[in-house]
Amino acid sequence: MTKSLKFLAIIGSIASAAPVFAQQGLDPISTRLLAAQNRERALAGVQPLQWDPALAAAAASYGPALASLGGQLQHSARESRAGQRENLWVGTRGAFSPEQMIATWADEKRYFRAGIFPAVSTTGNWLDVSHYTTMIWRTTARVGCAVYRTAAWDYLICRYSPPGNIDGQPVL
Repeated sequence: MTKSLKFLAIIGSIASAAPVFAQQGLDPISTRLLAAQNRERALAGVQPLQWDPALAAAAASYGPALASLGGQLQHSARESRAGQRENLWVGTRGAFSPEQMIATWADEKRYFRAGIFPAVSTTGNWLDVSHYTTMIWRTTARVGCAVYRTAAWDYLICRYSPPGNIDGQPVL
C-alpha cells in the first residue's frame, strides 16, 4: 500500500469512529445547529441527536406566536408539545451565528453538576442549567429547530424528543 493510500485509510477509519455532528440532506443552518448541539453531547459523553423534520416543523410553527411577544421569551404550552421539550433563544437579527446561539445554552454547563434532576445546578436553581440539560439529556434522541426572523429579532426554537428534564431521573 502506498503512503497516500495508507493515509486515506487512516483518515477513513478516524472519520468513521468520530461522533455524528451533522446529517446529510439538511439546509446549512439546520446542519450547523445540529452539529453545535452534537458537539456538546459528545463532550458530555452522550450519543448524538438525529434531526427530526416533524420536530423542526413544530418548532417553526411556534415562531409567529413567539415573535408576537416582541423580543420576550415564553415557552409554548406543554399540552401543545406532548412528548417534547423546548429550548428558546432570542437575539438581534443577523448578529449571531447558529453556533453562538447554541453556545448560550452550552455556557450553562459551568453551573451543571451531574446528578438526579432537578438537583443538578451548583447554584441550587435548576433553571440555571435547564437549556443545557435539555440539550444533553442522555435519553433524548431527536431534535428539530427553526430560526424565525422578524425585522428586529432572530428567534431560535428547538424541540427535543423523547423529553428530558424529568424529576427524579439522572441527567447523564
